[in-house]
Amino acid sequence: MQLSLVRRQSTLAHAAAQREILESNQAADLPHFQQALSQHQLPLLTAAGVEVLQINVGKLCNQTCTHCHVDAGPDRRESMSRETAEAIIAALARLEIPTLDITGGAPEMNPNFRWLVQQAHSLNRRIIDRCNLTILVANGFQDLPQFLADHQVEVVASLPCYLEDNCDRQRGDGVFQRSIEALRILNNLGYGHNESGLRLTLVYNPVGPSLPPKQAELEEAYRRELKSRYGVVFNQLHTITNLPISRFLDDLLQAGKYEAYMRKLVDNFNPQTVPHVMCRTILSVDWLGNLYDCDFNQMLELPVTVKGYRIEDFNWDDIVHRTIATGRHCFGCTAGNGSSCQGAVLS
Repeated sequence: MQLSLVRRQSTLAHAAAQREILESNQAADLPHFQQALSQHQLPLLTAAGVEVLQINVGKLCNQTCTHCHVDAGPDRRESMSRETAEAIIAALARLEIPTLDITGGAPEMNPNFRWLVQQAHSLNRRIIDRCNLTILVANGFQDLPQFLADHQVEVVASLPCYLEDNCDRQRGDGVFQRSIEALRILNNLGYGHNESGLRLTLVYNPVGPSLPPKQAELEEAYRRELKSRYGVVFNQLHTITNLPISRFLDDLLQAGKYEAYMRKLVDNFNPQTVPHVMCRTILSVDWLGNLYDCDFNQMLELPVTVKGYRIEDFNWDDIVHRTIATGRHCFGCTAGNGSSCQGAVLS
């Protein structure tokens, strides 16, 4: 049996085990997500169109972060093929989806990354690269910043803290200094300067099992500290709640903090966030071409609830009017000010 197939079966088994944990009665007094919707007289989540096609091109990464919901790392071999990449561009060409959002792993490590960017750029689509920053200074990738700038790619970059110790504790020794080096390179190309049109967004995840602070206040602190300490500028900051999925869920269970964290998410459920959650306007595609409501459902192997759940053959009308698959992990996107790949959903 091929190694890739063995790894795929292991990933499916892990996702199934995590789904069972999230939906079990391990925390017996926790409601299911649909119960919370019903208690607040809210309907089931349904799609409101597709504004973003978010593609996960694989799990290969040059880092191993403790909060990673993808379980990415240097030893992963899952990687989107050229055939699947071509199917994605074909779908983008025939559909009015304005944004291609490329994630991973480190998406730049996929051999089709640059081709995807070039094709989407030729289609005049907005392109987002979800970048870990350190890949931009890794051997063999030093020309990437110029490539991204040449194709007007928006860089959404993970930087979980403006303090070195906190950042390295979550992402690995030396990551912070390499991230600052990459940010300076991007700044020198025009990224982060409003007049250049090259957007640079930083992303904050809490280091531990806590909710992020208010996005506007944290953005002000990031802007002040990064400018004064390192001369780094950026356009905006996104705060994202750590969802109890994959590596972060495993860590919560090992530390005996799963129930307390889930209780925190449930207790902070905010019904005002529900109409704005990202799954209503995003269509997620995995490295094999399967469709999901969001990147988090993808990691739990919860596919879309309609027939034709592959990028090559889905029905557009069904997709844009579908019911969203939900679970207890959805409390992570609806706690406090809400959380999405675009940051807090409420200001």
